[in-house]
Amino acid sequence: MEQKRLALGAAIRERREAQGLSQEKLALMIGSSKSHIWRVETGRVGVGIDDLSRIADALGTQVRDLLTF
Repeated sequence: MEQKRLALGAAIRERREAQGLSQEKLALMIGSSKSHIWRVETGRVGVGIDDLSRIADALGTQVRDLLTF
């Protein structure tokens, strides 16, 4: 399970950085905190479907594109 969280976090971070977004900016876009984004990107927490959907929308992608496993 941890490997899947790490893969998801890496995919989110890669897309966020490719768009020039900071963790803080992404957090503001989805109504979350910078620390939560950091925890998601580093695989320290799981992410629910609602949060994942908001992250995908903010990054202009689909949830399935963030699931690289």
